[in-house]
Amino acid sequence: MAKQIDPALTIAFQGEPGAYSDLACRAAFPNMATLPCRAFEDAFQAVDEGQAGLAMIPIENSLAGRVADVHHLLPETGLHIVGEHFQRVRHQLLAPAGASLRTVKRVMSHVQALSQCREGLRALGLTPVVHPDTAGAAAEVARRNDPAEAAIASSLAGEIYGLKTLKADFEDQPHNTTRMIVLAREPIDPDPAEGIVITTFVFRVRNVPAALYKAMGGFATNGVNMSKLESYMLGGDFVATQFYSDVEGHPEQRNLRLALEELAFFARDVKILGVYRAHPYRHAARAPAAD
Repeated sequence: MAKQIDPALTIAFQGEPGAYSDLACRAAFPNMATLPCRAFEDAFQAVDEGQAGLAMIPIENSLAGRVADVHHLLPETGLHIVGEHFQRVRHQLLAPAGASLRTVKRVMSHVQALSQCREGLRALGLTPVVHPDTAGAAAEVARRNDPAEAAIASSLAGEIYGLKTLKADFEDQPHNTTRMIVLAREPIDPDPAEGIVITTFVFRVRNVPAALYKAMGGFATNGVNMSKLESYMLGGDFVATQFYSDVEGHPEQRNLRLALEELAFFARDVKILGVYRAHPYRHAARAPAAD
């Protein structure tokens, strides 16, 4: 009889087993089972319907920028951001057992992974082949078992699909990192006295002169550090713009409370998506380099 998995101890992610999101889930929550989902919406639904207690969703990459669609989807999920995780992305050049760098001609992976390994691919004279998913590419290479084909994916994907590593850490840039957010059905309320708290919210402004300037003024005058601000059009009509923002602080702290009150005066549809503890990566990233 198959072992029953407790949904409360399950974390959902988008992608095939061995995807970088799967790797992030295992790194951040080693005692939880991972649940692969076809699309981001399926991962959200798994949490909403109680199939999983949490979902791990990539939000942005240090090289490729924001992850498409996520900013549009988050405000509609009804879920809450309860944490963040920074996952170092180490691309592996994976191939079947009988392959070598002399036999491989084509390399399959997600378009972002291929672009992040462009210099290495060019140096080896390999032809990139776009695939929807890094782990899916590894699974396809394993299924075909062709020594002329390889995949760029995680070391976890290599283990799962029985592929060997021809070149480790194949990425062109050594600091390739993806920021993930952790979602749950219920919000949390971290104590700012115990460490830095991040508040994530969305809001809308009309496309009129100085609208954003006025909306953001309260954060400057109240000394609130804004670590992220991104915009995207709504409805494709160039009339209304929605903004996604991360700031340091708890909404009940006076400076952020006043800033949010001023924002609500000049903006509309202000919605807090989550209040959660800052990941230690933020501390490491802002620490001064040693002499």
